[in-house]
Amino acid sequence: MTLFLRPLEWILDVFDGQRGRLFLWLPVVLGLGVALYFAAPYEPSQMSYVVLSVAALLSGLILIIIPAYYAPPFTFFLMISVGFLFAGFRAHDVAAPVLTYRYYGPVEGRVVKIDRSASEAVRLTLDQVILKNTDPSRTPDRVRVSLHGAQEYITPEPGLRVALTGHLSPPPSAADPTGFNFQRMAWFDRLGAVGYTRVPVLRAGPTDKGMSLVIHRLRQKLSLALQDRIAGQAGAFAAAILTGDRSGITAQTAENLRASNLSHLLAISGLHMGLLTGAVFAAVRGFLALIPFAFFYFPNKKIAAVCALIAGGLYLALSGWNVATERAYIMVSMMFVAVLFDRQAISLRAVAMAALLILLIRPEVLPEPGFQMSFAATTALVAVFSIVRRLNLMAHWPRWLSGALTVVLSSAVAGVATAPVAAAHFNRIADFGLIANVISVPVMGAVVMPSAVLAAVLTPLGLQWIPLMIMEPAIRWLLYVAGRVAQIEGAVTWIISPPPQTLPLIALGGLFVVLWRGRLQLLGLLPVVLGFVLWTSAERPNVLVSSDGGLVGRMTAEGRALNKSSGGRFAALSWLENDGDHPDQQAAAARPMPPLDLSGIRIVHVTGRGWQDRAAEACVTHDIVILNQIWENEWLKDCFMFDLSYINASGSLSFVAINEGITVTTALGEAGVRLWSAREFGRNQWAAAREIEAMRKRPVDGLTFLREGENVIWRKLEH
Repeated sequence: MTLFLRPLEWILDVFDGQRGRLFLWLPVVLGLGVALYFAAPYEPSQMSYVVLSVAALLSGLILIIIPAYYAPPFTFFLMISVGFLFAGFRAHDVAAPVLTYRYYGPVEGRVVKIDRSASEAVRLTLDQVILKNTDPSRTPDRVRVSLHGAQEYITPEPGLRVALTGHLSPPPSAADPTGFNFQRMAWFDRLGAVGYTRVPVLRAGPTDKGMSLVIHRLRQKLSLALQDRIAGQAGAFAAAILTGDRSGITAQTAENLRASNLSHLLAISGLHMGLLTGAVFAAVRGFLALIPFAFFYFPNKKIAAVCALIAGGLYLALSGWNVATERAYIMVSMMFVAVLFDRQAISLRAVAMAALLILLIRPEVLPEPGFQMSFAATTALVAVFSIVRRLNLMAHWPRWLSGALTVVLSSAVAGVATAPVAAAHFNRIADFGLIANVISVPVMGAVVMPSAVLAAVLTPLGLQWIPLMIMEPAIRWLLYVAGRVAQIEGAVTWIISPPPQTLPLIALGGLFVVLWRGRLQLLGLLPVVLGFVLWTSAERPNVLVSSDGGLVGRMTAEGRALNKSSGGRFAALSWLENDGDHPDQQAAAARPMPPLDLSGIRIVHVTGRGWQDRAAEACVTHDIVILNQIWENEWLKDCFMFDLSYINASGSLSFVAINEGITVTTALGEAGVRLWSAREFGRNQWAAAREIEAMRKRPVDGLTFLREGENVIWRKLEH
């Protein structure tokens, strides 16, 4: 018993030594609970929620009666449980019908969002959807439609009721089995179908003037007004940073900003919120100081703080409530509330509180790059500048020099903190990003955002054109810097996608280094190093097959070779980016395509005219045949056929060679049987799992396979 108690006492002593800083760990532990929910291969049962709720309640009761010395383990278990339960509750709370088949026909709905696709097509997100011959209980709450062809009959605006003839499909599974899970994102957006139309969209009724869309309409009006006043991409940039509307940003501009690591200037986050609220705070306080009575008798500082809070709240609503803006507003709110109570609040506690609130309200944002990059940058910046302030490193330097070094240091710290996240999600590192940020951020802070605040103040007087005239050349300078840096040879280094364990290891290790105090602090470097070691040893699948069975990619010494130069563009670019290869489908299709055979297992892809006869012949000479058509004849015993019926159910496929065979991974297998996946098979998730198993166990002469988790391992039989 003593042997057990001594390690426990040591652990409690370690936690006791961190007293005063354990609050900073609450969002980390809460995030672990959220991550456990999303990592589960099957949707948790109702009983698991009941058991976890009871355990959490007992932990809470124990915390009430035990001394603070024994509290940390129970607190951490409580927060993990709360994270898991809140994530599960949120997933069930947003549940909405999802289309289970391909639909072609009339679509009617109300416009609630307007944006652009990767191919720059205008996209409309509709609610109050009506589909022909579809029961309302099975009709998606929201659908998203890309507009192609001539669309001159309407000007889309939020609240407009439209009618169109379109193609709709369920939200697609991942283009790469281990890649981005769009189905999960669509589930939490209540997006039940996506598609396109090639015929003109028509007005189907009057524009809804209800209060629910007031902010959306105001955002669009401001965006259009800015783009009318400031021509070209400068106007689109101004609209993006002031209203969150990026629909005017072209693909080339977006690529330039990413390649120069300046895309964060478009994301309404801490930089924008801090500059806006700071400018309002300074302006109101300065104005009140000019009035003698107000100067002597009013609490000017607190009045300015309240005005800044209101301005920040309006900006948050106008920008569309994205995660980075929510985090920024919570932090500035804590700062200005601290001003109201004569306290100082620029600390890691403000970051922790922002993370706690966001994860409790919207736990689904945890896996998203926006959440991860926003908090990585903010945590690192607050930690580093706390050290700078505590050591008075810039106290005796000239003001201009300390200001310049602050810009350089902040850009460097934020860049280092977000680089692993950006590389993991976007497979790129902007090699000259620090230079671009040092040149651009001061212009953003000194000219663009103050001009935006001044424009808002002068709009009622009709004088907003004056600050906008000042803002325009500054924005054009930012775009010029982005374009020039992006054109430098080697401006972008492409990075292979890491294993799934890599980013959590780096994040947890980095947080331990930042949040822990004492000699154990440097232990956080071990998981960081391990994460990067795993990343350097990452390998990509030998063969990939798209979710429609039409595109196949084979890894070669030169990179992945594709079977066609057009068609399946999204899947092709996703594969190449995840490979750490330059995303150019035509260049990849020009590479010599070797046979698909792996580890002695003969694989062939059959498509085009006469595919039935060629597939039957290929089945005699090959072990696995991949088809982009549905095989309606009797199943052949000489081979295993991945026909379109299988691929429609399983999603994209990946084949990896191992010592004695191959491992086959499906997008559905990687996603697990969750609320947002496997919906093609009906409501019963366990029936869905059994159906997938039945498809995997289709008998094949000459091959045997074993289960390994959600994957299948095929091995050649010895004859």
